[in-house]
Amino acid sequence: MDGWMDGWIISFDWNVAPTKMAARVLAAHSMELAYVCDWERRPKSTHCPSIPLVCSWSCRNLVAFTTDLKNDDCGDPDVSHMIHIMDTEHPWDVYSISSGHAEVISCLEWDQSGSRLLSADGDGHIKCWSMSEHLVNSWESVLSSSLEGDPIVALSWLHNGVKLALHVEMSGSTNFGEKFSRVKFSPSLTLFGGKPMEGWLAVTVSGLVTVSLLKPGGALLTAGESLCRLRGRVALADIAFTGGGNIVVAATDGSSSSPVQFYKVVVSVVSEKCRIDTELLPSLFLRCTTDPIRRDKYPAVTHLKFLTRENSEQVLLCASNQSGSIVECWSLRKEGLPVNNIFQHRSPVVGEKQPTILKWRILTTTNDLERVSAVALPKLPISISNTDLKVASDTKFCPGLGLALAFHDGTIQILHRLSLHTMGVFYGSASSAGPSQRPGEESAIKRQRTGAPGLHFKTLQFSWTSLALAGVDNHGKLHMLRVSPSMGQVLEMNTTLRHLLFLLEYCMVTGYDWWDVLLHVQPGMVHNLVDRLHEEYMRQNQALQQVLATRIVAVKASLCKLSTATAARACDFHAKLLLIAISSTLKSLLRPHVLNTPDKSPGDRLSEICAKNMDSDIDKVMINLKTEEFVLDGPPLQSLQQLIQWVGDFVLYLLANLPNQGSVVRPGFGFMRDGASLGMLREMLVMIRIWGLLKPGCLPTFTATSDSQDSLQLLFRLLTKLWLCCRDDAPPQDPDESLIDECCLLPSQLLVPGMDWLPVNDGVIVKLQGKQPIRLHFGKSAALATLDGTGRSAGCQRTDNLRCVHMGVCPTEDSKACTRCGCVTMLRSPNKSNAMKQWEQRWIKNCLCGGLWRRIPPTLA
Repeated sequence: MDGWMDGWIISFDWNVAPTKMAARVLAAHSMELAYVCDWERRPKSTHCPSIPLVCSWSCRNLVAFTTDLKNDDCGDPDVSHMIHIMDTEHPWDVYSISSGHAEVISCLEWDQSGSRLLSADGDGHIKCWSMSEHLVNSWESVLSSSLEGDPIVALSWLHNGVKLALHVEMSGSTNFGEKFSRVKFSPSLTLFGGKPMEGWLAVTVSGLVTVSLLKPGGALLTAGESLCRLRGRVALADIAFTGGGNIVVAATDGSSSSPVQFYKVVVSVVSEKCRIDTELLPSLFLRCTTDPIRRDKYPAVTHLKFLTRENSEQVLLCASNQSGSIVECWSLRKEGLPVNNIFQHRSPVVGEKQPTILKWRILTTTNDLERVSAVALPKLPISISNTDLKVASDTKFCPGLGLALAFHDGTIQILHRLSLHTMGVFYGSASSAGPSQRPGEESAIKRQRTGAPGLHFKTLQFSWTSLALAGVDNHGKLHMLRVSPSMGQVLEMNTTLRHLLFLLEYCMVTGYDWWDVLLHVQPGMVHNLVDRLHEEYMRQNQALQQVLATRIVAVKASLCKLSTATAARACDFHAKLLLIAISSTLKSLLRPHVLNTPDKSPGDRLSEICAKNMDSDIDKVMINLKTEEFVLDGPPLQSLQQLIQWVGDFVLYLLANLPNQGSVVRPGFGFMRDGASLGMLREMLVMIRIWGLLKPGCLPTFTATSDSQDSLQLLFRLLTKLWLCCRDDAPPQDPDESLIDECCLLPSQLLVPGMDWLPVNDGVIVKLQGKQPIRLHFGKSAALATLDGTGRSAGCQRTDNLRCVHMGVCPTEDSKACTRCGCVTMLRSPNKSNAMKQWEQRWIKNCLCGGLWRRIPPTLA
């Protein structure tokens, strides 16, 4: 594959004047290429510089981008611009949509949940895409709106009123609520009861603002209004939101000598009709147009962006010519209005304040730069108070503080969002730098200016923690770059761990995907990060712990996959996710015998009795339960047999491997000290015992050496002894010799199952621990080694990891796999009973770990 980026990483010595920037190669790079994905068959028209490329990165780590690839490039006479969607963990598995847009796609925008995508084109058509069957590689257009012949220049979903602030100053606090505070912010539009109304807003090239609202019944309510009375051409626009629920639109006609206009847009619903009110706000002229030296140097405004979508008071502007650019940052401030002298001598009125006006003031500007080809703004909502900025500077915490500029010479610079000082630079292959050529040497600069145009980025997007950059170059390749949390500055290991832990906690609280954080976790960090994350979690209140119970297990599983030393622990965390889900499902089937029962449900009473009763005889524990609450019909019990079988097999596997748990950590080790999980297993064995009396066919099947062996009684007795060693309300102790001896005899009494229920991870994150970038092709699966610790062969039995049934060595059923953990399950349900449908509803939208589903062929299941 030609033209992939070599990745010389440099930073600047701040003691040297900007005109004499001395580059030095860093030991810890500020930006590095992680992987690059190319088309196996290059589109014929990708070298056309006039066609814009668009890219958007969702909070679920789905990347949507466009190229000028059309169906006619593949031999299809139907010309239709394409939208490509991929998850960052499986970049080769791109899903290309024939969008149906007749003109070039100008905007792509994900919603706040990362599950719906808006696309707009140069003919005024807007389409809303959603997942078909909740699969990331299957999309369909569900809604659309249109302004025929009026190209869309800006597009955004309405704000839902949810805004968090990330406080670096409180990164050492033990309370998540102090680290990540909820900011008072009103939705753009609300329904009855204050629920935010969904919809989108677009700005057209003719100066029209259009709003489409999604009514609760699914209908679309659309309205349009001119931004001002005198409509003019809008070449560039951007959309931001205010805390009061208003919308601010910034617009320019593309000429640097014209003012940049700002408008307040208020959306309301009156008599079942959408109403739009607009108001003109203070405008500004670029500083470069008032500078006598640069007055005519940069005639065009090429980029216009609010620094964040929730901050309409700071805007970034870029003016360019054919060979260079300049970037300015402006801020809206409230200033006192001078009063005429005739009014200054009168007696002041009590409580009277000096009148004020809003005025744009320039914060900072750059020197002359190379021509800017793309701009990316950070999505991490870091607080920019003076205290937070000082702590971030002292601890070298940089995520969320830098914006990225891509240049036509192939380089990328990270600039501080307020001062526009350079924080880091990435030199790609377009700069002609190589191992024998320093990127800053004059000969390299001469070659890039006199030679043919090289690769450069047409579009850039930050991830949601600002630790990765995705960009599409002018040849249609997608590049993934990791951005150092400290911008290449050398940190102590403890500080590095604290930064990564802070961002993992943020993802855990918000529900955002943490894939980009894993890019910076080295195998030696995994153990400390898992332990520290658990310590911070245990310091939260019980209510928050219950909310984050499964999410923290999923984070730990993702971390442990990054190292061979902790791969076995990753197996345990995946098994724990399945255990928690099965336990919740089985308990939810219990119903109180009398409707007017106390507050506790049958499941809660079962947990309470099992926790108090330490008897190792399962029948004696059953005596204290109201067995009428466990009465279920035969068909539901029989349909749950595979889940019940999994519980029995898992208990047998844990106990049989107890004597083998030594210095080498094996799968199952994490449960040996987990009193809560062992107690959960005891409760389920009790339920299974009761149900077995009602329907013997639902009992787990064991292969025993003796026909008189009561397998469930034996497993419960040994499990109780192990549970007594690690109960939460007692000091932990090692299992005694008699228990270990009995567990040693288990394989001679019962056939011990294998590890077939554990998912295999085939993602790219495990291969990105090294510093060498990976070259991939869209549509061509990468054969990546896994770290699952199971030692499975290619021809072994395939298993549905969630239904706990075998699919055969060569499955014929269509399947879906989790993008995060690799868990595989059949796409179509083979079950008809309500009990199993209730189980399947738990993971129909997302995997148990929270990952998204992607369809895979039967041969890959």
